[in-house]
Amino acid sequence: MHTLALNHVNFVLGEGETVAVMGPSGSGKSTLLHALAGIIKPTAGTVIFRGADLSRMSDAERTKLRRNAFGFVFQSGQLLPELPAVENIALPMMLDGMPYRTATDTAILWLERMGLRALATHRPGEMSGGQMQRIAIARALAVKPAVVFADEPTGALDQATGREVMGILMAAARDNGSAVVVVTHDPNVASFCSRTVTMQDGQLGGVR
Repeated sequence: MHTLALNHVNFVLGEGETVAVMGPSGSGKSTLLHALAGIIKPTAGTVIFRGADLSRMSDAERTKLRRNAFGFVFQSGQLLPELPAVENIALPMMLDGMPYRTATDTAILWLERMGLRALATHRPGEMSGGQMQRIAIARALAVKPAVVFADEPTGALDQATGREVMGILMAAARDNGSAVVVVTHDPNVASFCSRTVTMQDGQLGGVR
């Protein structure tokens, strides 16, 4: 039996817009995010970003696009455990060709913005969950992405820390001019976004 993870989905994201995608587990939320970000190719249909169809790009082209135009924040942060905070933030910039010194100087500025300058040389194992998520936000936004994709960014945090992290993410994205797509099951997280859409059985439902 062939199951459609996404079925006749029409999703439009404006420049600088913030959108929450809500729905039960298995509804297709994360699949939608991965398709929008070019992590997976849809079996039918198109994903258009600034006039280019991601579904027609090669793997290498989509990888370059993700590196240059998109930022990512995941539930667990997904920081590299062997690197200190400053290099975790600097790494995407260096992969894009920025010299080490310039990238780490920029990373230090982001650490200061996150209130974590003192953790510059600390590795993820020495940080709290909230601190790791702030580092992940800095890493995502330091490359000045057009879109930040956040998949359950507060799922591993308590409610108070989650609200703090979301406030930081939205403020930094707004200052950057970045759009944000947040996948969440938490109405408190969705409330930070200008628009919320719901998913059920691979289809987009209501908008609020």
